[in-house]
Amino acid sequence: MSKKDILLEIEEKKKLYSYQLGDIDLIFDKIENAPHNYHLLYQLPTGGGKTVIFSEITRRYLEKYNKKVVVLTHRIELCKQTSKMLKGFDVKNKIINSIVKELPDQDEYSCFVAMVETLKNRLNDEKLHIDNVGLLIIDEAHFNSFRKLFHAFKNTFFLGVTATPLSSNIKLPMNENYHELIVGNSIGSLIDKGYLAKATTYSYDVGLTSLKIGINGDYTVKSSDELYTNMAMQEKLIHAYTAHSLGKKTLIFNNGIITSLGVLDVFREAGFKNIKHLDNTNNNEERRDILKWFKETPDAILTSVGILTTGFDEPTVESIILNRATKSLTLYFQMIGRGSRKLPNKDAFTIIDLGNNAARFGLWTDKLDWQHIFKYPEQYIHNLKGDVEIEMNFFYKMPPELRAKFSKTANIEFDVESEYRIALANNMRPKIVIEKSIDHHALMCVENSETLVEAKQLAKELADDIESRVRHFTNCLSSSTKNYCDWLIDDYKTRLLLVIGRKFREKMFLSE
Repeated sequence: MSKKDILLEIEEKKKLYSYQLGDIDLIFDKIENAPHNYHLLYQLPTGGGKTVIFSEITRRYLEKYNKKVVVLTHRIELCKQTSKMLKGFDVKNKIINSIVKELPDQDEYSCFVAMVETLKNRLNDEKLHIDNVGLLIIDEAHFNSFRKLFHAFKNTFFLGVTATPLSSNIKLPMNENYHELIVGNSIGSLIDKGYLAKATTYSYDVGLTSLKIGINGDYTVKSSDELYTNMAMQEKLIHAYTAHSLGKKTLIFNNGIITSLGVLDVFREAGFKNIKHLDNTNNNEERRDILKWFKETPDAILTSVGILTTGFDEPTVESIILNRATKSLTLYFQMIGRGSRKLPNKDAFTIIDLGNNAARFGLWTDKLDWQHIFKYPEQYIHNLKGDVEIEMNFFYKMPPELRAKFSKTANIEFDVESEYRIALANNMRPKIVIEKSIDHHALMCVENSETLVEAKQLAKELADDIESRVRHFTNCLSSSTKNYCDWLIDDYKTRLLLVIGRKFREKMFLSE
């Protein structure tokens, strides 16, 4: 972003909207009337203007009180952006970064912007001390790193701001450190009022049972890489992009670098040349060049890992692809929020979900009871759907282009659960359901083929339907393992080819 763009953005954001002014008044009322060491948390969706709001609060506070303000962030990019925004509100401020060892000039500033780790280290070294701090503002307050500094500001009013008032560590709930939560406008409300872009979500069912949970409570990079680099998932990604995001400026989020590099390769092999990869191993110059290219290229595709979830603002993004699953509600909203900015020529964007995230958390626009989540975070986490429960509700729907290949078959549906109940009622072995399903698939392939080779080729295109049917069958069983399900899928495909061969011979015999 050029200096001119930054100045224009600041000028535009200085024009506070009515909902922002209303929230500012609510917050400032607490600052004026609550105890001087009160801890207040404020929630507003990504794109709603949290930085604008706390910049105006800072300006008002400094105008009224003879005390200083400290703004804490967790990334250097956010420090710089916050400092620029504050200057746009006529708040003279100083960034405390790794270069700043002491503050001999602290009397010249009324506001300081600092990274948590940097300020913690300076305070622990006892080389730096900020006098007379009346207000401490914590950006992205859901991160637990801020707790490290709470003891240093015991007599200070805390204002935490976040889009998701749910701690990044469930064992350290936010209600232990904040007395009260003020909830701003919902995503749906900001869309209706014209402040955020509308979203259309396309969800693809993905089997996640192979993923493992790490010590941070989210899926491990290693297990994610193994799932998302397999050919079936890469084909699903290309299909989803082609169907819903072709020609749109697209941002792809992955859980691992191996996955992201695989995305880069598979898109290039598919003929899409306007794609680049970005992760935290890129140096500052590389990152600056890539983001400049992404900004200036209308149909650019940027595949990334982690680095663009916060501190990145590119309003021209038209499509977000979640090529990963996450257990983090915060991360889910952060990723989607990168596409929610509205422009004069952009009032909508696309979300492609390849991680069952919408099934777990709900759609991005669904209204959440943040007060309840703030008070009872463990209950909210406990009630989220698990992967097994989500996958039990998968119902395969054949894509129109594939359905056209089976046009001679009137009914392509097969109700596994119903057939299973019939089998039990008639004292038949459960495996009869699989045999009936194989027979149905074989008939579909033979009816719509002129040769045995064509029929067997059609069978290969039924892989997703086969997986869905087998998964529903194993869910009906009182006990079954993932290994058994995987074996059954392979066995199903082998037996399907044999039945197709028999049925095709019968078809040829009858036609003679």
